[in-house]
Amino acid sequence: MANAGTYPLWQQLAVSDALPDEALPTVIEALCSTSLAPYGVDGRGEERRTKALADALPALLSRVTRPGLRRRLLQQADDKQLAELADQGAVVAADLPMILRTHRPTPGLVIGLAHHPDQIDAAIGLLPGMHDTDLEDVVTDWDPNRHLYRPDAEPAPPIPPALFDAVLEHALTPLARLLQDPQHEEWQFAQRVDRGLPHEFGEGAPWRILATCPDRWHDLVEHPTLGTAVQHLLLDQAEVEARRNRMMASSSSDLTQDADDGPAEQPEPESALDTALLEACLPALCLPEMAGLPKPSVTARHRLHHIANRVRYNPRLTDIAATQLQATADECVRRGRLLSPPRNDDRQHRAIAIAEDLALLSINPAHLAKACALLATLEQPAVVSTPPSPRLARITTDTDLLSPVRLLEHNYQHRRVAALTSLAGNPHTLRTAVTDTLPALHPLELAWLSHQNDIPDWLHTAATALAPADDNEAVLQLLTDDELDRHPDPAAVLQSWLDAPESEGFWSRRDVHHAVLDSRHHTLDHLRQLPADEILTRNEPHLTIPHLLALCGTQPQRWNALLKALDYSPTDEKITFGQLLDSIQATSAGNSPLQKTS
Repeated sequence: MANAGTYPLWQQLAVSDALPDEALPTVIEALCSTSLAPYGVDGRGEERRTKALADALPALLSRVTRPGLRRRLLQQADDKQLAELADQGAVVAADLPMILRTHRPTPGLVIGLAHHPDQIDAAIGLLPGMHDTDLEDVVTDWDPNRHLYRPDAEPAPPIPPALFDAVLEHALTPLARLLQDPQHEEWQFAQRVDRGLPHEFGEGAPWRILATCPDRWHDLVEHPTLGTAVQHLLLDQAEVEARRNRMMASSSSDLTQDADDGPAEQPEPESALDTALLEACLPALCLPEMAGLPKPSVTARHRLHHIANRVRYNPRLTDIAATQLQATADECVRRGRLLSPPRNDDRQHRAIAIAEDLALLSINPAHLAKACALLATLEQPAVVSTPPSPRLARITTDTDLLSPVRLLEHNYQHRRVAALTSLAGNPHTLRTAVTDTLPALHPLELAWLSHQNDIPDWLHTAATALAPADDNEAVLQLLTDDELDRHPDPAAVLQSWLDAPESEGFWSRRDVHHAVLDSRHHTLDHLRQLPADEILTRNEPHLTIPHLLALCGTQPQRWNALLKALDYSPTDEKITFGQLLDSIQATSAGNSPLQKTS
């Protein structure tokens, strides 16, 4: 063990040209031995040792050839040092077996080796087993100045084609294998969790690597093993990425533009995929890999939606692949029975998405008419108007924000009627199928239609004839306590809020609950109807403490019952505060403390 203060000396000896080879083992032993103190490891000494060793490593590795000594040095280096040493040529392919005993392959090590033409094959040999984000880093970290504005910096040499091809192949191979195997566990998992598509279809490292070589897309879509994977990624991501880049560029130009010049005229943006590329991607367009999967009620719905999104990103597909899209839409509807009425409220948003997708893809009048009828069976929205907050009044003077129609849009409760307008815009949808749906809409949905300027005239006329004269009559108005004070029966008003029809709009129902809790006119009967977790999680002891004290009193079994009732998992059924109180009270009769009574 060397003295901690002598490490600079050993480092200077290591880099000295006059140091004889016979002294190398001693110098290496001094620099590689842990710095100790009477109480254990000397932390400050270790800092000096590791710094001295890092400074000496290039010189030592250039001289040391004995495997044992070289292994000792390489084991002491961290990942960053190994990458730098490989870039300097001090670490070579012959060192990899020793390095991989104690280190994992890193993007930096791959890049360092690949900077030397004779080491490229060794760098490629490190790619198998690397995570896809590490593969991406091999490409993005190739240019160390990519995020720095350095006009004086020399541009990095291009990444060697053989290395890039190997990175791209390793990144795309998992998706290619998935597409060839309908029994792959990722497909089965996606169906179980109702996700539709496996994780590999999402935006990730494979796409980001592919996005760096647009000049090669025309060739890659025809690749014998990777071509299908490339087609899927291009259809899903290319135009999305291009739009995102255009928005960022537009925002930057708006910030730098002189305000007096006015908005600059933007040229028509070019599509990320030209017509030839879109046509080359047609074999993957309609996701034939999903056509025969089990559980069609799930897979057919997700397949239809994914295809529709591809068309939304690449509208030219409507003309290029019209027959293919229409046939697949009909197949999805029939196989998945997608136009059957939803069996529970949770599926309402699915029915709306199906209607929107068919409005884009289908030319089948029967299916389009059934989609209109399906929308008519969905639950109507419950639009709630809360008293305007002082903060809203300070930050805006736009009183239209609180208009009934804007309130409908605020909580995305206009999606059903928006889907109906999409169906109406499809020339193959029968007008009577749309107008027959109008009487089933909420009055505010009809009012929303009458405020739209981009819908057919016949639909605008029909909706205006049915819309209410006063939009406010269709809104549940939540009053302040000052307004309730002027009402003869404030408690009845609160009860009318709780009795209003439920809606899939979570935020509307939450606004009602908060208004009841915040009102000084609420009673225990009101509290019993609210979700228990919304009451118990509020930091207001006067809401619950008096009722729990009165109920549990001096009975230990009731306090224990309260503890058990509150110890529920996220998957447990949500109960009301009244059900919680009743379950605690039931313990005195010998029933289960978790019994839920209405």
